[in-house]
Amino acid sequence: QVRLVESGGGLVQPGGSLRLSCAASGRIFSINAMGWYRQAPGKERELVAKVTWGGTTNYADSVKDRFTISRDSAKNTVYLQMNSLEPEDTAVYYCNANVRTSPLGVRDYWGPGTQVTVSP
Repeated sequence: QVRLVESGGGLVQPGGSLRLSCAASGRIFSINAMGWYRQAPGKERELVAKVTWGGTTNYADSVKDRFTISRDSAKNTVYLQMNSLEPEDTAVYYCNANVRTSPLGVRDYWGPGTQVTVSP
């Protein structure tokens, strides 16, 4: 099994910043990619940002130039630096990891989610 532990959510005013962290542990042969998704009330879960362990990143159009995703391969950890936060960024943010658990086994894992609220 693989466990994802998220941290860094909270309440922030518009224009403020937050940094989310997600650490993966457990039966990890290798990591292909990790990323962050979010789900606002009444909306579907959507990709925010993703990084492959080779370093390729992609972002949702709505967060480009405001959010930065990075990873620490040695710690199996991904970070999401969120700047210039807007009320529309309010959501539960979920960490995702695409993990190879054996030479033939690949699986997606999800964290429990962390609330980000942007409000005056």
